[in-house]
Amino acid sequence: MVKIHPLATVSPNAKLGNNVEVGPYAYIEDNVEIGDNCKIYPHANILSYVKMGNDCQVFPGAVVGGEPQDLKFSGEITYVEIGDRVTIRECATINRGTKASGKGVTKVGDDTLVMSYVHIAHDCCVGKHCILVSYVGIAGETDVDDWAIIGGNTAVHQFSHIGTHAMVGGCSAVNKDIPPYSICGRTPICYAGINIVGLRRRGFESDVIRNIKDIYDTIYYQGYNISDACAKVAAGFPQSVERDTILEFIKNSKRGIVRSDNSSNKGSIE
Repeated sequence: MVKIHPLATVSPNAKLGNNVEVGPYAYIEDNVEIGDNCKIYPHANILSYVKMGNDCQVFPGAVVGGEPQDLKFSGEITYVEIGDRVTIRECATINRGTKASGKGVTKVGDDTLVMSYVHIAHDCCVGKHCILVSYVGIAGETDVDDWAIIGGNTAVHQFSHIGTHAMVGGCSAVNKDIPPYSICGRTPICYAGINIVGLRRRGFESDVIRNIKDIYDTIYYQGYNISDACAKVAAGFPQSVERDTILEFIKNSKRGIVRSDNSSNKGSIE
């Protein structure tokens, strides 16, 4: 059963799943698919070419599926894809992709929280279990990997990459790639250690966390350039998911990873 408030505007061509609720003055256009058990709050807007999974919530003032703010966009059909159990809070905006990028789709993965006034630009790919805190703006074609957290008021440069389980401090300006498992922040932005608390909360064992820390100590604090440091890590650390994830991220980085804070305090995991 679908519950649509009489003051809502819902296209007859929109496909709504079971137990969807649409509040007063919500607006849903053509070519929209909404999964089961979703709640669309009053004054929320879901525009054309949006596909949304199950158990999602879209709060008042949010706009999902707006045309990209990209001068290369010429009115072509492009998409937004939202996973399951995604929460999109007040006045957040998620724009469609562009064909010029070669992607044509903006994605937000399962179990992600998009807080109020967040902007996700064209062709971004936000992974699963991410948190984008209020007033975050991520520019076009940015990739945010699973479990990443971006602090409030942070601006992310286009084509950037934020690694899995990374945390970016609030009010940061991200103009380099943020490596996996790290904490980055300050002005200008820099590597400030590994995300110890986050990793512990997510069940990483102490020896795994220590190994990640030792890898980054080699990369950032032993005086090597990045290429030599990665070679040192590859040769000196046993194969693991975490080691390979870090090395692959750095190898594929287009903007280069953030610099060290150059502090002599390397941090403790005790």
